[in-house]
Formats: sequence, C-alpha cells, structure tokens
Amino acid sequence: MGLTQSVPSPSPSSPPAPDRSVLAIDAGNSKTDVALVGPDGSVLGAARGGGFRPPLVGAERAVGSLAPLVAEVARQAGRAGPQRVGHVSACLANADLPSEEEELTEVLAGRGWGATVTVANDTFALLRAGVADDGEPTGVSVVCGAGINCAGIGHGGRVARFPAIGRISGDWGGGGYLSEEALWWAARAEDGRGEPTELARALPAHFGLTTMYELIEALHLGRLEAARRYELTPVLFAVADSGDGIARAIVERQAEEVVTMAAVALARLDLLGEETPVVLGGGVIAARHPLLDGRIRELLAERAPKAEPRVVTAPPVLGAALLGLDRTGAPEPAYARLRAHYAPSDDAESGTERPSEA
Repeated sequence: MGLTQSVPSPSPSSPPAPDRSVLAIDAGNSKTDVALVGPDGSVLGAARGGGFRPPLVGAERAVGSLAPLVAEVARQAGRAGPQRVGHVSACLANADLPSEEEELTEVLAGRGWGATVTVANDTFALLRAGVADDGEPTGVSVVCGAGINCAGIGHGGRVARFPAIGRISGDWGGGGYLSEEALWWAARAEDGRGEPTELARALPAHFGLTTMYELIEALHLGRLEAARRYELTPVLFAVADSGDGIARAIVERQAEEVVTMAAVALARLDLLGEETPVVLGGGVIAARHPLLDGRIRELLAERAPKAEPRVVTAPPVLGAALLGLDRTGAPEPAYARLRAHYAPSDDAESGTERPSEA
C-alpha cells in the first residue's frame, strides 16, 4: 500500500535463505499480537503480549519486548535457529510521526527477524483489514480505542494522516478521554459547579463507592490504579443509553470527532466525490454502542454521503499480515485463507461488517 519504507535487515553469519513467510506484528498501547504467516496465508503461529510504548521505555527496549513473542510463534511453527522470514510487517502504536517510524524500522531491521522490514502506524493495519485485496487500496480508517487516530490512502498512493499525539495535536476522544470527561462532569455535578447527571452516582458505584468525593480520593491517593479509569467508559455509555443528557452529549461529541477526522482525510485525498470505504475500529467503536454507532452513520451521511462505513471486528494483526502478503507478492488464495482464519463468526468472508448490516 506504499505506507512506509521497507528496508533490508542485516544478515547474520551464514544465514539460511529467507522464505516468503511473513512475521506480522500489531503492537498497541495495551496488548501486542504477533503472527507467523506462511506464503499460502496459513497462520503457523500466534502469540500475545503486553503493550508497546517506545515513548516511555525507548525504541530498543520496546522492540526487545517483542523477542519472546517472535520466539514463541517460531516454536509453534516448528522453527529453530536463525531462520529469517521473508518480510516483517509491523503496525505499531506510538509510531505516530515519520521519524518514529524510521527509528523503529531501523531497530526492527537490526534484529534480523526478516529479510525486509516495514513499519507503519497501527491505523494502517485497520485500514488494510477493511479494504479489498484486489485493485487500488483507497480508503480512510479511524481507530477509536484508548485514543483516537485516522489515516487514509488515496489514488496513486497518496497518504493523509494526523500526528495523533493527544490534545497538543488537536485530538479528542478514545477511552481515556471519555473516562476523563465522565469524571469531570460527574465531579462538577456533585459539588454544584455543573449540571446534574446520573454519572455522579454511577461512576463511584462501579467501584462500590457512594460519592464522587470518595472516587476522587481513591484515584488521587492510588487506592484505585489509574488504569482502572478505563472501566468507566462502558459506564458512560450505559448512562447515555438511559437518556442522561450530559452522558449523551459526551458520546455525541465522540461521534463528531470520528466523523470530522474521516471527512477531513477524505477531502485531503479528493475522495469525497466517490464511493470510498471508511473503516472504523478500536475498542470504543467495535463495542457497537447504538448511540455512538448511529450518530457516526448520521454524520457521515451528511458530510460524506458517498462514504461506505465499515466496522472491522477482526484482530488488527490481520491488517499487518495482509500488508505483509502485499509485500511478498502472495497469490490470491493466500488472502482468502488468512481472512478466513481471523474472520468473526458474523462475517466469515472479510472480518468486517457495515454498520447498516449490524
């Protein structure tokens, strides 16, 4: 798909000739999936590990954390020694800037796991999973998981993307933002600075507490781990479903941000005037909350009438593997075999579903 550079890996002494298999890596903030895929699209090994955060630990250490997963998939495939795959296709969270992609490409290449290495932001894995395997792969993807990001590919390989670093790059949304917004409104409702909302009762109740003051104290003093704030996002959606005005406004703001990113990317790629897939994924979107899902479709219909929304429910490592098959020139049946392996039960053909078909 022409996303990032592909560089050769340095050869170990007396290396065996690489085959045409693919080492696919999807590394997110909270989990990492690695798969070894054969030239025919069969999954020879799969392993899962923790989050991938080079900004916190450095590129070398972050990539080093992948080594046990790579060893495990090789073991499952019955491989031993320094045998290299044909291509390493890595779609990585926190590879938000071209300079970060370049650094991670160099570090991965230095590991010698594959004859060539390609690194892309994990948003491109979602996009690749949601577009067809033949023809020009044009489309836009929006990931809304722990955070939010968007990327698109237009005709001729043109790319549109966002820094997606957080508020300093103009971003709003994802599970982290939603939980913080819910806490903010609930705290102000309890002490009288804000409008009443059921969130003021529901958020502390989730942790067996009775007031927002108790919840604030528990978070501030570390009696509740900071990561547990993510548990409040489903609570927010449940309160919104009950008709609470504040909660609904937060969810609708999330839909607005998703559609704004998609529409801007479509416009930058001159794709607003033609039927184009808008691939949606990440934990917040994949949960298919009716209010969020419906509002996204409504806004897309208004601002990008020819957009074709598709929610990807297959694991993102599928997209990384498909990108690897693209690089190695795999035959057409390999794509179908790979997709069948990762396809959810509701859509065995592609691992995607359109919101209108849910």
